[in-house]
Amino acid sequence: MKNVKLLSGHEIPILGLGTWQLKGRQCERIIKEAIGLGYTHIDTAWMYQNQREIGKALREIHMDREDIFLTTKIWHSHLKYDEVLSQFEECLSDLQMDYVDLLLIHHPSDAVPVAETFEAFQKLYDAGQVKSIGISNFSIAQVEEACEASELPICTNQVEYHVRRNRSELRDYCHARDIVMTAHRPLAVGNLASDTVLREIGENHGKTAAQVALRWLIQQDIITIPKSGSVPHLQENLDVFEWELTDEEMRTLDTVT
Repeated sequence: MKNVKLLSGHEIPILGLGTWQLKGRQCERIIKEAIGLGYTHIDTAWMYQNQREIGKALREIHMDREDIFLTTKIWHSHLKYDEVLSQFEECLSDLQMDYVDLLLIHHPSDAVPVAETFEAFQKLYDAGQVKSIGISNFSIAQVEEACEASELPICTNQVEYHVRRNRSELRDYCHARDIVMTAHRPLAVGNLASDTVLREIGENHGKTAAQVALRWLIQQDIITIPKSGSVPHLQENLDVFEWELTDEEMRTLDTVT
């Protein structure tokens, strides 16, 4: 598994498991199956309402904490200083962890100055409960504001990103500031699986349309966190490292509409 170096100095696996909409026993089962297959990067959020199940699954497999990269997010309704601390305490309690590797602002808010939110993030970082921080669903202007407001480095901006939602301008801006992009919904919630262009390119490599979509992101050094509810898809999503898209194929995918 390839890792990406963050501005904080920590490394994050470039492929992770997104857990949005995974709930209950299915969530526990998928976490265990994913870890068994070699996933070490798990992405969750307070809003997903599955952190208790994720924490339970991770405890039951008895994996060393340092071998897991765990991301969670603070929801935009709780971005005031005290609210951040309260919601994060709930996150740690549900996960039954002493710290998370990456804490994100889930969505920007006009109601709370981002500097106030980052004051709380700083407190959590100083206490050793957060290793790196970042943002999610931020525009270029909002990224700039976040960078000016935070004393800690902004390590990633997590946004919806796939071949039919190419965020190249945002990517270029973030990469120029050494902020890594993270792609959520990299398969457009499954809608890319039957895409004609992706399927045709996949045939050149003996791969599926979904694998081509993921490889396009990873080949741009974009962290990718597809969600999967089945073991075959978990396995398929991992098979994106021992092959490459050609420059021409990348250019074709860059211009898919």
